Amino acid sequence: MKKNELKNQDPKVAALIELEKKRQSEKLSLIPSENFFSPAVREAIGSALMHKYSEGNIDKRYYEGNEYIDELERLTISRAKELFRLPEDWDVNVQALAGSNANLAVYLAILNTKDTMMSMYLPDGGHLSHGWSYEPDMKNEARQEVYLGGKRKVHISSRLFNVVQYKTDPKTHLFNYDHISKIAKQHKPQLIITGGTAYPRDIDYKKMRAIADSVKALYMADIAHEAGLIAAGVLNSPVGIADVVTMTTHKTLRSGRGAIILAKADLISKINRGVLPGLQGGPFNNNIAGICVGLGEALQADFKLYAKQIITNAHVLASELDKLGFDLLTGGTDKHLILINMTNKGIFGKYTARAMDKAGLVLNMNTMPGETRSPADPSAIRLGTPLVTTRGMKEPEMKLIAAWMDRVVKIIQPLAGLKFSEFEKQLDESKEIRIIANEVKGLCKKFPLNF
Repeated sequence: MKKNELKNQDPKVAALIELEKKRQSEKLSLIPSENFFSPAVREAIGSALMHKYSEGNIDKRYYEGNEYIDELERLTISRAKELFRLPEDWDVNVQALAGSNANLAVYLAILNTKDTMMSMYLPDGGHLSHGWSYEPDMKNEARQEVYLGGKRKVHISSRLFNVVQYKTDPKTHLFNYDHISKIAKQHKPQLIITGGTAYPRDIDYKKMRAIADSVKALYMADIAHEAGLIAAGVLNSPVGIADVVTMTTHKTLRSGRGAIILAKADLISKINRGVLPGLQGGPFNNNIAGICVGLGEALQADFKLYAKQIITNAHVLASELDKLGFDLLTGGTDKHLILINMTNKGIFGKYTARAMDKAGLVLNMNTMPGETRSPADPSAIRLGTPLVTTRGMKEPEMKLIAAWMDRVVKIIQPLAGLKFSEFEKQLDESKEIRIIANEVKGLCKKFPLNF
């Protein structure tokens, strides 16, 4: 390809890409589901593999010319088996385009419509693809011990299946395994799911396995967020305990966009059919190549050091924020993400997240256990350490980040009563916010991203 081909052919798109690179370079992404991929991963994703259609599975394609695609997929599966230390009777699917697709493929493979699945309540940390639906009155939902769903079927899984959702303990915000067991025995689901997007603690997979066995249910562990930490051995693994393990590949695993499904071999054959023809046609071979390269990187010794540092950084950041009076849900974290109830600060999730972004600290608003506010402006914020750790930041930088967050909150507290449009205007005019943004930019220059 000629140099500057995109810039010459389509300068508008080229300019947007350059602006996004500048944004990523000059701000700190604290969103726990974001990461930054190596040049090798990005090269594989942008390769000639994107031109090939490969509908089908290894040695069973519907199109000719897939001999090298078969080799690529075999290599990716082999690396996944090694990295996640799969038992001999387990196998792998790497074709699902995203985590939600992977989860839905599993449901299609092992459930019949109207079967009961049991998963974690979304405001307590669960995920949309685990059967989310809701009623507009969040206050009524918050009072319910068990959530049986609402009229607004947000995700297709809530339309296809009967969904029962367990909540965390109302005082500790931790899993109450005895209560989960009680719910399972009451509703007798065909599938029990753990995992989500905003639960800061490790999960006892053996206890969940025992609960599933007690009601003769299958057990699926969704480790989308923790995959890299589990692969590195710094968090507990559900592999060999759950019946199925699903994950995305772009978060802590740092392997490009896509998904991986691990399961007992007899289930994988069903899940393969859930992926194709159940949900999609041909897989994205270039994305599989990116996953393959990323898995190869994760098999290197320095990846374990990286995963350990993610958790160390999260612990230090959480500790510093706690000292500054931030209300950490569950009192801290076991992994890469932190959930903060902003109620005691008098400024809630939407306003806080926008102000942090203006100051160069990119995080997201989030619901929390016992949430009574609208999902459009929830009580909490969520942040994490995967990408800042990829940049090479360690404990001293986490202390800086916590201090910046504290300064931002103090600046915006007097603005809490403003309408959001007026609030944004005040942020844009704030010299104090600009000062922090410039300080963040200065730190980013010391830890540049390798584009």
